[in-house]
Amino acid sequence: MESKECLLVVNGAELIHRCALAKVLQEEEIDGFEGYSLTDWLCLAFVESNFNISKITENADGSFDYGIFQINSHYWCNDYQSHSENFCHVDCQDLLDPRLLPSINCAKMIVSGSGGVKNWVEWRLHCSGRPLSYWITGCHLG
Repeated sequence: MESKECLLVVNGAELIHRCALAKVLQEEEIDGFEGYSLTDWLCLAFVESNFNISKITENADGSFDYGIFQINSHYWCNDYQSHSENFCHVDCQDLLDPRLLPSINCAKMIVSGSGGVKNWVEWRLHCSGRPLSYWITGCHLG
């Protein structure tokens, strides 16, 4: 019997199961977007946030990274605390939404620009050029 639970809250962190995230990303037609596979996106979410939708990280420059893809407030969202270019036209708090749509849409915008997923250092270090098929192992995707 397959569990319908996809979100787990541990010590205030909202963690999404790998296969539940794969399903959401697939529904949002992110597989193949700008040439990146579903497994690239899953690896990115893991190395950036450990599948933690509610993760916020403060950076040395005073900016913050938000959500499952750790999207930076200096360029991509408005945190109302520091100057932001807000290229995604979104409040940073919206990137913590468990429905993930603001994060997915903003990540698509980032990837559409120069550098693609390579804009994320952790993806370059831990995902790029590596076999990633195991990220969808056991996931029942239609």
